[in-house]
Amino acid sequence: MAHTRSARKRMRQNVKRNLKNRAEKGVIKAQVKRVLAAIEAKDKAAAEKEFQAATKLLDRAGDKHVIHKNLGARRKSALARKINAVTA
Repeated sequence: MAHTRSARKRMRQNVKRNLKNRAEKGVIKAQVKRVLAAIEAKDKAAAEKEFQAATKLLDRAGDKHVIHKNLGARRKSALARKINAVTA
């Protein structure tokens, strides 16, 4: 357990940030699943629309340091490859 006031405050902040970051990661995971579902259904138009939304979420999460920027870039790249494979 933290002893100093600053350490106790830091613990409170960490709890708040943890909850917020977990919620944001959940939203991202749900959006990525929507993209994958559209790809699975071979619906390129829906997949591209969902991909745009996923891209926005991944970029924003990377900017806010919820996830690492490279992780966001890697996920976007993987999704784009899968969408392009549907058309090929």
